[in-house]
Amino acid sequence: MAYTKERKKLEKLSEKTAALQNYDDKSLAVITDIYEQYSHTARILKNKDAELFNNLYLNELNQVKECKRSLKAAEDRQANFIKYKETLLDALNKTVQAAKDVI
Repeated sequence: MAYTKERKKLEKLSEKTAALQNYDDKSLAVITDIYEQYSHTARILKNKDAELFNNLYLNELNQVKECKRSLKAAEDRQANFIKYKETLLDALNKTVQAAKDVI
């Protein structure tokens, strides 16, 4: 039951992430909020089942962090924004799938 609640949160975040198209201040604020919510939810899942979610927490979250850093330092923000979005979306989808597999 607890995994279902977290999975639904992640699915909603995934939908919001997929809807983002262009780099601008609004999209940056939205994706930053999504990242923070994903990070928090991934931490909750890792604490509930470290064996299953620890690798996702460490690896996927780290990849998203790297893309976030790259976006801040990049000259071509649109391309890096898309990469950040796709990496975050991939991490969300992998975490959703892992939560589905638990049930």
